[in-house]
Amino acid sequence: MGYYDDHNLDPSEPNRSGGRRRGRGGWFLAGLLGAIVGIVVFLVFAPVLSNLGVLPYAVETGGNTTNTTSPGSTKQVNVDVTSGVTKAVDKVSPAVVTVINLKRANFFDNKYQKTGIGSGIIYKKSDGGAYIVTNNHVVEGANKVEVRLSNDVKVDAQVLGKDSLYDLAVLKIPGDKVKEVAQFGDSSKLKRGEPVIAIGNPLGFNGSVTEGIVSAPNRMIPVQHDNVSMQAQVIQTDAAINPGNSGGALVNIEGQVIGINSLKIAEQTVEGIGFAIPINVAKPVIKQLEKQGKIERPYLGIGIVDLNNVPTNALQQLKIPDNVHTGLVATEVKDGSPAARGGLKAGDVITEINGKKIQSYIKFSTYLYTQLKPDQTVDVTYYRFGKKHTTKIKLGDKVFS
Repeated sequence: MGYYDDHNLDPSEPNRSGGRRRGRGGWFLAGLLGAIVGIVVFLVFAPVLSNLGVLPYAVETGGNTTNTTSPGSTKQVNVDVTSGVTKAVDKVSPAVVTVINLKRANFFDNKYQKTGIGSGIIYKKSDGGAYIVTNNHVVEGANKVEVRLSNDVKVDAQVLGKDSLYDLAVLKIPGDKVKEVAQFGDSSKLKRGEPVIAIGNPLGFNGSVTEGIVSAPNRMIPVQHDNVSMQAQVIQTDAAINPGNSGGALVNIEGQVIGINSLKIAEQTVEGIGFAIPINVAKPVIKQLEKQGKIERPYLGIGIVDLNNVPTNALQQLKIPDNVHTGLVATEVKDGSPAARGGLKAGDVITEINGKKIQSYIKFSTYLYTQLKPDQTVDVTYYRFGKKHTTKIKLGDKVFS
């Protein structure tokens, strides 16, 4: 291919086809007219061709902006997403705090080291203070408790009261730096499949949010503390709950707290099963801890074992009638206890309290700690060496702290 220099062209020189070369002005004018005609045609027929699928690129026109998207190009899009979930999170997040469990490093100084971290919910401001509910196990054994607010301000907290049986604790902090408090909802109105949001500090990641649904609003699960076993009512959810979420908020789509995140089933083969204390169950406990610092529960003063767990040879010694299949065997009666004052002895088989048949130890404990009260007098039916007896017992009180 030959190379020629445009600057050395002579308009009068014949070209290789026998004609004369055009001057620069002619070429430029023809090109300009062609370009103008092409642009006009393109603008007129572009929408039509685009609708027919002829144009390879989408051309958007509107206002003063034209955005062209072609293969391999990147288009930046700014999206402002506002939903029921984001509104709920914005509403309650300022009231969800980090609770830090501190223990004294040694006996001889006042230095503390962090031994645990959890979450809490500011639910009330009153008389210059702010009140926080969290789990008992978050602050258990602490020599000092710190609270980190959502704006990262740290304050010392006073533990007003704890209840290990329901795994709840109430703290108090100065209220001058607290701007928002959470609103409690009604956990009795929850439905399966209803969306819920868990907010807390899993693994110390402040203000983390996970979303799920209510898997079961009134699940009963066995819990045990201080040698007491009972069934606890919980909300089951598949919203992710991890270490550090304990004491945090489970909220509905309105941003109302309907549960206090408490625990999860931590097994390798289990996924998406977490539990929260229903707020309707927690509220009376919170109120009593706030005012009295403790929860007094009814007390019998006996050691018991489920009749179904007694060996066959031992059953023969008890001489239980054939028609008695459930009950509790008193293995120990403490001196001076309500049970002792009521005449119960080791070896007695308790079958009813206030006319309610005892089906199992867990159901008995649940009934005792949730339906009965200290100082209440109850009718107790029991068997001693095969003979049926009844007695009245005035319940004592016990504090689970």
